[in-house]
Amino acid sequence: MRGRAGTLLWRALLAALLVCGIGLLPWLTRTDPAFTVLKARSAEREATPAVLADIRGQLGLDAGPLRLLGDWLGGLPRGDAGRSWISGAEVMPDVLAALGASLLLMAVALTIAFLVAALVCVRTLCGGDGRRSGGSGSAMVAALPEFLTASVLATVVGVQLGWLPALGWYGLQWTILPGLALGLPAGALLGRLLDDLLPGAFAEPWALAAAARGIPARRIASQAVRRCLPALLPNAGLFVVGLTGGSVAVEQIFDIPGLGRTALQAAIAQDLPVLQASTLALVLLAAVAAGAARVTARLLIGPALRDGGLSSLHRPAPPARRTPPLLYAGVLLGVVALGLPRDPLALDTRARLQPPSWAHPFGTDALGRDVLARLGHGALDTLLLATAISAAALLIGLALGLVPRLSGPLVDTVNAIPPVLAALLVTAVVGSGGATPALAVTAVAWAPLAAHTAALLRQERATLHVTATRALGADRWYVLRHELLPAALPPVTRHALLRLPGVALALAALGFLGLGAQPPSPEWGLLLAENQPYAERAPWAVLAPAAVLALLGALAVTAAGLTVRRKRRKPVRRASQPRSGAGELVLQ
Repeated sequence: MRGRAGTLLWRALLAALLVCGIGLLPWLTRTDPAFTVLKARSAEREATPAVLADIRGQLGLDAGPLRLLGDWLGGLPRGDAGRSWISGAEVMPDVLAALGASLLLMAVALTIAFLVAALVCVRTLCGGDGRRSGGSGSAMVAALPEFLTASVLATVVGVQLGWLPALGWYGLQWTILPGLALGLPAGALLGRLLDDLLPGAFAEPWALAAAARGIPARRIASQAVRRCLPALLPNAGLFVVGLTGGSVAVEQIFDIPGLGRTALQAAIAQDLPVLQASTLALVLLAAVAAGAARVTARLLIGPALRDGGLSSLHRPAPPARRTPPLLYAGVLLGVVALGLPRDPLALDTRARLQPPSWAHPFGTDALGRDVLARLGHGALDTLLLATAISAAALLIGLALGLVPRLSGPLVDTVNAIPPVLAALLVTAVVGSGGATPALAVTAVAWAPLAAHTAALLRQERATLHVTATRALGADRWYVLRHELLPAALPPVTRHALLRLPGVALALAALGFLGLGAQPPSPEWGLLLAENQPYAERAPWAVLAPAAVLALLGALAVTAAGLTVRRKRRKPVRRASQPRSGAGELVLQ
């Protein structure tokens, strides 16, 4: 009980710190909120001292940030979240309406994601012998940029073919295209995580005994999925919040009045009452999703989690094929090698948006620059920075995943922060500079990895072999080093590498805020963002950077599987009686 009370107190403290930090955002960034509000209301109106003083008087800014924050918090028990600084309307009804739209979109996207995840795992499930599918295709789908997928679906399916509505928010039919844009990459990622655990479930004694007794393979497969779900539910809970508050680009493209779009507009305009209410709604949703995930996991596992009666899902895997990663690496290096001799900054306005040709194998962009040249020269910065951020996120996620009582509420709170808001908060703390985008992305990239680590370790601690190891006299350090980390490190590493292309895209998104790569930089994510408005006229300009990012995702996942599986082919060591007076096991 004390542990639960402490966790709830820690969660409430984190939520309060986040909301208070947002309330102090203009003063932390040393910007004048009156000036920002004026420009948001009317860009043409001149910011004279009298006009700014009038706005300060209307909003009560002269009373100071602490007084404003106290008044806003005092109104929450009455259901009053204040009035918008921009429109003057009551905040609570608008935020609740935006939350409803985002929850509907999230439900459709999750349904699509679960269907995609089932397709990713279908080969493993139908085989029933623990043989894992290749994963290259799912890695490429997981690397699809959401805003690019949304643009293609809106243009092709919505406008050109006219099959589904591409703009607006008037009913369930309008949710299908944005749901596909969000659900395809999320489902591919969840499917890869599930497919990584299924072979261990099929190798457990209950599955082998069921197969020997002739129980239908369909029933065994359904129980194997149930056995693996508890390790994935925390990440599914994170997807619930991420799809609700983080789908800003999709909501912008399809003109959906969702919570992510509302929070983005409020953050840019520094409309603090709206931004605080939106963030508080996301934090509460994160707490509810995390609690539901934990309760569902306990119901699925049953008393085995408490009694230490589980079997380990960490099993030696067969050697991986070396051909796919070598093939992907060869294609990627070939693209870079062909692009490096070319000039990435050479302008030719007479050759704008030219299709692929012998002179320009990947075509040209809106300024007539060679797309192949820009891909080749942008490879080094993109790969190095994205890899460094992914490695840092992996280390932080593993470290915090070892202390779930500390990291659980922290993960939920961090995941509730939209990426744009995270960048603004990091800028307020460390200032703008070359390291700001990397810090902003790292600040949120570790959360799903920590949740994955904690979920895997929670089950691994309840396994029979860990219980036996402790009974033989092993101390905590030995159990952590030789039993727990070897079980969690391979799947979490593959998870981190699967998110590598997404890290590159997150860096590009910050460029629009003046915090990331800026033109004429040939950074891959920025290339994708720059050429996205021309996707209908010149699809090659966006397909080329999207293809290399998808190729990067497939290379990362297949190479990680090759490396980890080779390490796991070492002979299994057996534990015997402990040494006299020692806490370590004697290894034979």
